[in-house]
Amino acid sequence: QVQLVESGGGLVQAGGSLRLSCAASGSIFSVAGMAWYRQAPGKQRELVARIRSGVSTFYADAVKGRFTISRDNAKNTVYLQMNSLKPEDTAVYHCNMYKSGDFDYWGQGTQVTVSS
Repeated sequence: QVQLVESGGGLVQAGGSLRLSCAASGSIFSVAGMAWYRQAPGKQRELVARIRSGVSTFYADAVKGRFTISRDNAKNTVYLQMNSLKPEDTAVYHCNMYKSGDFDYWGQGTQVTVSS
C-alpha cells in the first residue's frame, strides 16, 4: 500500500514563497508520474503541475513561471516550489502518484493560504 504524505503548507503573504513536499512510501516512485492538484473552497480540483518519470513537466497556465515541480527519486519525494504567491493560489494542495492504467494514489492534502 502506497502512502503519500504532504508537508510545507501554511499561511503566507501575497508575493511570498512556499515549498511543498510529498514523500511516498513503497518502491514504485521512480516509475510513477507525480502531480500536484489543488482544490479551493467551492471549486473543483484542478491540476497544478505534473512531472513524468523522466524530466518532462507540465504546468497550468495560472502558475506557469511562478511554480516549479521537481522530484528526487533517491528520496521518493516530489516538490512544488511556489513563488510570487497570490490570494487566488489559496487551496488545499494534494499530491498524486499515477501510472496510466496501473495505479493512482492520493495524499491527504496540505492547506496553503495566501493573504492579501
